[in-house]
Amino acid sequence: MSVFPGLEPDSYRPHPLHSLDRMWPETNCYVDLWIEVLSTLAMSPEAMLGFTLTQDFEGDQFTFFKVPLEDLERLYGVRCTELAIYDRIEAHVAEQVSRARLCLIEMDSFYMPDTRGVAYRMEHGKTTVAVNRLDVAARSMDYFHNAGFFRVEGDDFDGLFRLQDGPDELPFLPYTEFAKLPAEKPQPAHLIAEGERLLHFHFSRRPKDNPIAAFSKVFPAQVEAVAERPSGFFHKYAFNTLRQLGANFELAASHLEWIAPDGPFVEAAEAARRISEVAKSVQFQVARAVARKKFEPLAAALDPAAEAWEQLMAVLRRRLG
Repeated sequence: MSVFPGLEPDSYRPHPLHSLDRMWPETNCYVDLWIEVLSTLAMSPEAMLGFTLTQDFEGDQFTFFKVPLEDLERLYGVRCTELAIYDRIEAHVAEQVSRARLCLIEMDSFYMPDTRGVAYRMEHGKTTVAVNRLDVAARSMDYFHNAGFFRVEGDDFDGLFRLQDGPDELPFLPYTEFAKLPAEKPQPAHLIAEGERLLHFHFSRRPKDNPIAAFSKVFPAQVEAVAERPSGFFHKYAFNTLRQLGANFELAASHLEWIAPDGPFVEAAEAARRISEVAKSVQFQVARAVARKKFEPLAAALDPAAEAWEQLMAVLRRRLG
């Protein structure tokens, strides 16, 4: 059973938004997954990225940006909602896949070979995958995850679905969504028109105050605290702060260029990309600061990104009103 018959991990090619020449080839599991699913449906994922303008600093992290489910339906006709889990998760997934519906499940990256070198058989962590093919009897599953399409089998399959758990273990009830895919592709003109409408809508929902300036005020102290933690904690901090910031605004730049190539948003796209560049550069500075225990240079490191955010919003205010 599969949602997209004939899709094979060995021959799969990621969407250009995940090209290795981008500053952030991967963003976060949820947005990366939808980029690849929409690409497989031959739809432009760039159309959905207007929501990136709403990213804020939440005190201990930047917003873990996720495409609103309402946007998926308005743009592409994809209807995604929560799937209640009251029985074995693999039974629920098998039922939905047999109906050509895609299940999005929070699973444990400890058992996912595509996270080798980061989490696989090293540490437990939750991440979202979308199941394309499931064969419980053969202990095999094909799934979208991050910037690719993969297969898991054997003991790793058992671990993901907790098939070896004893009767006294807590029940495995992961948060799960399922997506009903459209019968027909939307026309390109619809994607552009709806993308522009959503760009206006999300611009009206932008943070009231500059989120990068807010982050900059607490950033050096946060990094100093990170330096006192085990070395692996640096990666978690960087992922939830600088990577989410940089990846979000690189996608924002791609959205603005897609909406109007060589048009009125060129200056805004350049400002968004500047934020992304600074976040990437500062991530390396954080690594050095943690290693050397010298944090003073970080005080002004984010100023160019904060200025670029102001420029981005000023340009969009002139263009969008």
